Order: sequence, then C-alpha cells, then structure tokens
Amino acid sequence: MEFTAHQLIQYNGTDPSKPIYMAIKGRVFDVTTGKSYYGPGGVNVMFAGKDASRALAKMSRNDEDITPSLDGLTEKEIGVLDDWEKKFEAKYPVVGRVVS
Repeated sequence: MEFTAHQLIQYNGTDPSKPIYMAIKGRVFDVTTGKSYYGPGGVNVMFAGKDASRALAKMSRNDEDITPSLDGLTEKEIGVLDDWEKKFEAKYPVVGRVVS
C-alpha cells in the first residue's frame, strides 16, 4: 500500500478500529502489537502515524525531529537509524510505503 503523510497520520492509534502504523525511511510498519509503546499513553506515541526517521537517528522525541528528513545527519546517526530499521524489520510487518 502507498500512503501520503496525510493518510498515514490516520493510523496514529487514536481510532481503536484502525491499526497503528509508523514509518522508517519511507517504509510503513504495522506497530499495533506494540500499542503499549506507540498507542495512546505510550512512551513513543509521538511517532505513531508518522515517518520518524530523523527522530530515531538522533534518539530524539522532539517534535521538530519527527520527520522523514535525513538531511545533515552524521554517519553515526545514519548507523543508528539503520539499526532501528533492522529491529523493526525483525519485529513488525511492513505494510507499505510513504509517497509524496
């Protein structure tokens, strides 16, 4: 499936009838099984329904970092993001891609 950023935000956990999705490097993961983390009240709820690539790379929960932009990231930060992507691949199914 393809999602625009506007469509992806609809899967942020606020509607209990919908799964919870989160994207890394444009790949959308179904993180519903991790709803205690990504659902309402979860420690990572701010990432639900968004591409959180930059925030994961920088290990940040700041709103300005919750974006797909990789511009200006260091080599170390890109490595951190790649590690997160591998963890997600092992734990959550990929359900689509974010498109412009």
